[in-house]
Amino acid sequence: MKTKHKRTVPAELLSPAGDSEALLAALRYGADAVYLGAKAFGMRAKAANFELDELAGAVELAHQYGARLYLTCNTLPRGRELDELPEFIHAAVGAGVDGLIVADVGVLALAKQLEPSLDIHISTQFGVVNYLTARQLYDMGASRVVLARELTLEEIAEIRQKTPPELCLEAFVHGAMCVSVSGRCVISNYLTGRDANRGECAQPCRWDYALMERSRQGQYLPVYEEDGYTYLFNANDLCMIERLDKLVAAGVGSLKIEGRAKSAYYVAAVTGAYRGALDTLAEQGEGYTLPQWLRDEVEKISHRPYSTGFYLRESPPDEDRVRGGYRRAWQLVASVDGWENGYILCTERNRFAKGEQLEALLPGSPPVTLTVGEMLDEEGQPIEVARHAMMKVRIKSELRLPAGAMLRREQGDA
Repeated sequence: MKTKHKRTVPAELLSPAGDSEALLAALRYGADAVYLGAKAFGMRAKAANFELDELAGAVELAHQYGARLYLTCNTLPRGRELDELPEFIHAAVGAGVDGLIVADVGVLALAKQLEPSLDIHISTQFGVVNYLTARQLYDMGASRVVLARELTLEEIAEIRQKTPPELCLEAFVHGAMCVSVSGRCVISNYLTGRDANRGECAQPCRWDYALMERSRQGQYLPVYEEDGYTYLFNANDLCMIERLDKLVAAGVGSLKIEGRAKSAYYVAAVTGAYRGALDTLAEQGEGYTLPQWLRDEVEKISHRPYSTGFYLRESPPDEDRVRGGYRRAWQLVASVDGWENGYILCTERNRFAKGEQLEALLPGSPPVTLTVGEMLDEEGQPIEVARHAMMKVRIKSELRLPAGAMLRREQGDA
């Protein structure tokens, strides 16, 4: 039986899992709950996701860590898909999921009719922005609402004050933001034929555009000629790691990390950082100060410039109009499988060589540095370079790194 990090503050840390590797990373690095999708009815069509017959194993693993598992059913299904919904809902309950995330009132009604005891979470795609809607959804059987990302802290506090205490309020704390209202967008449909509301968004908001509006003389959007690109709708990423006390004080009971399409390394680093932030909040209380290494962790993943979204009136969301991609200052080079007889056992993810200085990401503690010394391949033969993806490598080291640790290197802002 795995041991689970004891939850010390009145808020759940909820992490994403796009595949089984990310699921394990979220659990190892301190998530109280994980949300994931199946092959159908989920808003992340590009993620690997889970087969229905894999759900029971995923639930069992989460429960071994003392964590909960929520399944997404948050697309806006068309009529032709409705015949498949009952089997999907029954399969979710049969697998033992702890909650079903939905974005459609009809799906909510059907789920409660078929499985009355199933906890229903209302997706952010529903766009809950006031207490009347939240109360109505609770009366219809919802146990949780994932609040719209357009809300301020004051508006969240009002919803908390005017809704039943049994209704959990969930809010995003980290990850990609969308320029549309609560993620409901049809730009992708128009430009590519890929439906964003069915998990197939092509992200045209991140594309490079040139814009001229003839009737608005004298009003110019900035055009950056140095690199030749202008990104007009490219929302910055959300990061609330230093302000979790404000969300908890407003009544948020679940703190959600975005990223079901992200890597296991991303999930591990962000989950570990927010786990540490919640523990720091529990120890210090309101106005807590993060250790610098925790603040640094959210800079060691791929991300766009950070903002606090709509939560703080004095800091409105912004867009990065200069560049369309991510900042990638650090690169994962290997995942650690364990330590044995003086060697770190790892699986290579990106090429690395003897003599390089690496940093180890660890569950629940600051990272440590090491210099790559003697290396052996799977046959025990000395090698100078690990050059084949997924090859097994032994690195001689006195550092007894646990399974689940990750080795990374700094590479500048790539």
